[in-house]
Amino acid sequence: MKNEELTLKHGPMLQERLGPLGNGLSEYCFSNLYLFRKVHKYKVIFDREIFISGTTYDGHSHLMPVFDPVYIDTDYLIKALTGFDFLYPISDKALKKIDSKIFSISFNEDDTDYVYSSEKLKTYKGRKLGRKRNLMKQFLENFHSEAYPASTQRKKDTQDILDQWLKDVGHTAAQTDYYSCLEAFTNMDVLGLCGFIHYVQKEPAGFVLAKEVSPGICVFHFAKGKRKFKGIYQYMFNHFAKTYSDRFNYYNFEQDLGNPNFRKTKLSYAPDKMLKKYRIRLRNTSQY
Repeated sequence: MKNEELTLKHGPMLQERLGPLGNGLSEYCFSNLYLFRKVHKYKVIFDREIFISGTTYDGHSHLMPVFDPVYIDTDYLIKALTGFDFLYPISDKALKKIDSKIFSISFNEDDTDYVYSSEKLKTYKGRKLGRKRNLMKQFLENFHSEAYPASTQRKKDTQDILDQWLKDVGHTAAQTDYYSCLEAFTNMDVLGLCGFIHYVQKEPAGFVLAKEVSPGICVFHFAKGKRKFKGIYQYMFNHFAKTYSDRFNYYNFEQDLGNPNFRKTKLSYAPDKMLKKYRIRLRNTSQY
């Protein structure tokens, strides 16, 4: 067995294996793993099978299988888990052959991904989304905007948006995903990211960066906008969904991290699916 710090060189090998496995979970996407590798201390483990080791947001060591665990014998999984708290994140699809006599299954609500249909973001139909429609309408009435494909050549404009966003939210860069976001723009071609930068009267106003996590499902890694442009988030999501209407059916807005403000915002878009990320641990270990 050997392990290596997760780097860009692992991208082609991991992405080829991850795509079919996660059932839309945001972690089953190399760009997600790479951009948040420092936060989670990700390493690639090469054994009979390949794993990603890391630390969850609530501080537990885990193994992420880069294979379908339903086809691996139980004895091997028990051996692989030595020194780790649990297998994670496991999709509901992969639970069907987990032996419940040997393994316990749990999840942390803070990890759950919020997923929305393309149709919802394209239309904001219904009473629950009335405020989103109104905010987008205000943006369109008050501002003349232009959108351009995101690219490394526009990194300066990205930083302008990020710096103002940081002032708007009142946090330091280290308290946010500021540095991960800058790194995403630096490596967006290698990571296969797509997105748009929006300008209002030539001023950089907001951007969205995303990645296809599995066929028909896109994960939004970053969405940032200047607060003075009211309604820009609603417009950016709508614009993206309309632009990629033939490619993506669902959009994953990732987890809320247990942050009440994140949770309130994500729930306000009325998610169509909530994707739980299960933790599979040996029953003779303490519960977390």
